[in-house]
Amino acid sequence: MTLLPVTHETQARKADHLRICLEGPVQCAQVTTGLEHYRFTHCCLPEVDYQDIDLSTVFLGHRLEAPLLISSMTGGTEAAHQINRRLAVVAQRYGLAMGVGSQRVGVENPDVMETFAVRSEAPDILLLANLGAVQLNYGYGLDQCRRVVDKLAADALILHLNPLQEAVQTGGDTNFKGLFQKIEQLCAALPVPVIAKEVGNGISAPMVRRLVEAGVAAVDVAGAGGTSWARVESERAIDAHQRRLGQTFGEWGLPTADCIVQARRTAPTLPLIASGGLRHGLDVAKTLALGADLAGLAMPFLQAASESEEAVAALAEVLMAEIKTVLFCTGQDSLAGFRQAGVLERD
Repeated sequence: MTLLPVTHETQARKADHLRICLEGPVQCAQVTTGLEHYRFTHCCLPEVDYQDIDLSTVFLGHRLEAPLLISSMTGGTEAAHQINRRLAVVAQRYGLAMGVGSQRVGVENPDVMETFAVRSEAPDILLLANLGAVQLNYGYGLDQCRRVVDKLAADALILHLNPLQEAVQTGGDTNFKGLFQKIEQLCAALPVPVIAKEVGNGISAPMVRRLVEAGVAAVDVAGAGGTSWARVESERAIDAHQRRLGQTFGEWGLPTADCIVQARRTAPTLPLIASGGLRHGLDVAKTLALGADLAGLAMPFLQAASESEEAVAALAEVLMAEIKTVLFCTGQDSLAGFRQAGVLERD
């Protein structure tokens, strides 16, 4: 199958997504992350010096100063370029990981690939390229995957999994048949690790098992409870049929907390990212205590980056302070001890 022709449709869709996520009613209203069911056991005498608490960690061989991923969001427009640049500058300053939005628009129109290029602002960060896994059934292959990795000078490639979004999206790409085999072939051939990521509907234990068997190096569960991409697509639908689909499935998905627990139980040593509805450092700390290695946030960083670089920096600082406060008030001085301490209980 040949590549889709170069059009402005994908670029316009990226602009719509950015606008709707910032302005539209696209958050899950009923389904939650499930993190609210967990509570930390408070330690009234920590025997820890707050100043000695170490948030550093290693993920896919890269040292991070905090277990935070600025999750994949955007690219393809000038506004997106400014957002990506602000995010990258802050990621570099604080030693965080960062992913970019789907680079399909850059493959279709190379002129806009530069809206993703942030390595000059962030030479040392763990930087993640991004393509939709379904594109492997629409003419994409190893060459296109290598191209987005090389253009970004990325350390790994995210393959995002978004069947519900594609089903709801007007003209979406809905042929997901045979993708496990193609992902396996890609993992074997691509010179950087491949990360499988949902987009807000979660990854179940059986899917984690199959993705690991296919060779992915890490999984981002991206559970339900935050931004609903079914709602996003409903907001931009051009016909009543697609609009209703998006509304009907606006609360679809597996809660983030459940996904983390099941994924860790299924693959005890798998590098695991938790995302989907995380809004502050207490959420982050809960995901880490449940078994995640890294926590990804998108909407809070998007809102801050749409304002200013200073707002992004302020958000990064308060998130790290919130995580440190959890460690301090549970008597832990590092993430390694925290994950093994049994300090989180379900209500």
